Amino acid sequence: MYFAALLARTHDGWLASDTELDDVETLSDLTDLAREASVDEDTVLVFIEQEDAWFGVVRVEGEEDPRIYVSDAAAAARSSYGEILTNELLGRDDDDPADDLDTLDLDGTEDGEPDDDSDDEDADSGTAAETVPAGPVGDRDILMDLGLSEKELLALDTDALLEIADALGAADVLETVR
Repeated sequence: MYFAALLARTHDGWLASDTELDDVETLSDLTDLAREASVDEDTVLVFIEQEDAWFGVVRVEGEEDPRIYVSDAAAAARSSYGEILTNELLGRDDDDPADDLDTLDLDGTEDGEPDDDSDDEDADSGTAAETVPAGPVGDRDILMDLGLSEKELLALDTDALLEIADALGAADVLETVR
């Protein structure tokens, strides 16, 4: 189960809205969603959390590239929205047509010979998951100028999004959408 919310900075403080991620398939989709919530191209934070397994923060300001932080890349990479964030952070391109060709197994054979070495294939598919580091990845200074240091960000555990919102002075508005 996911929780996702947008926090948009305004001259009067923060506005919070919960958001559905059903139409989000790429980081670009997520960034566009945040820009739509922006007031005068000011800061928008996208909070994504999956059942206390991991959380992510995407910071969007105007037309600048989004800044991303994920609390646990290995856990996030196993979920659809977390995979979007970790792929971006780890420099993986999901749209490479060669990847699709590599995964095709049209007749179960290579060069006309039966594939008797299925254990090696399983081991090869596991190496992609192993390359995702356990623990935090991304911009650890993402919230520094908003009042949350790198050390504080790294120390967050359960209720991380509420603690972040509290440090920003937005805990009450986040609670209204939770």
